[in-house]
Amino acid sequence: MGELAVPLLLSLKVAGWATAFAAVLGVASAFALSRWHSRWSDLVDSVLTLPMVLPPTVIGYYLLVLLGRNGWLGQFLAEWGIALVFTWQGAVAAATVVAYPLVLKGARAAFESVDTSLEGAARVLGLSEAAVFFRVSLPLAMRGILAGVLLAFARALGEFGATLMIAGSIPGRTQTLSIAIYEAVQAGNDSLANMLVVTTSLTCVLVLWMAGRLSPDRGSVAGSRSGAR
Repeated sequence: MGELAVPLLLSLKVAGWATAFAAVLGVASAFALSRWHSRWSDLVDSVLTLPMVLPPTVIGYYLLVLLGRNGWLGQFLAEWGIALVFTWQGAVAAATVVAYPLVLKGARAAFESVDTSLEGAARVLGLSEAAVFFRVSLPLAMRGILAGVLLAFARALGEFGATLMIAGSIPGRTQTLSIAIYEAVQAGNDSLANMLVVTTSLTCVLVLWMAGRLSPDRGSVAGSRSGAR
């Protein structure tokens, strides 16, 4: 069971931290893009969502160039005694990058569906911009945001390519579920690979089911059905 528990717990830890970082960055940038009416906003959105279509190995290469010993950010962090390459924190960085676009897309769509007249009414009542965001915009967009966050968690949980390049495969330290599956298959350990695959699949199905239940469209359909009754 240790062969299953260790990578599972590590994957949950990495996915949890990555989802938290992606949620903060994704919600902030999504709100800014949803309220920024410019011909450049869609271009910025395309750049920010690029990790959705880039091969994971390309993302891993960019992270190595950025966070490696010779990278400008890696050199800066090294001065503070921080090294991300071949650590679980590096796995968090890789998972954050690949999970972030899912939060961004879901949150932006949710914020754009919010009635801006309600925000205007709140400003007329004397609320500050921060209060308008936290008391009006964010609560109204919460279902869509949570759906995006759950999808981001599932994506971070299954991340492989970028994580392998930046964090490696160190058992007990950086070997997540997806990497453990790869190593088990390479070693011919079919029983362990099957157990890891089933665990990963069931976890992702559960997360996707929860995300589907939280989607705004599902909520509106459920509300219309209850109203019709």
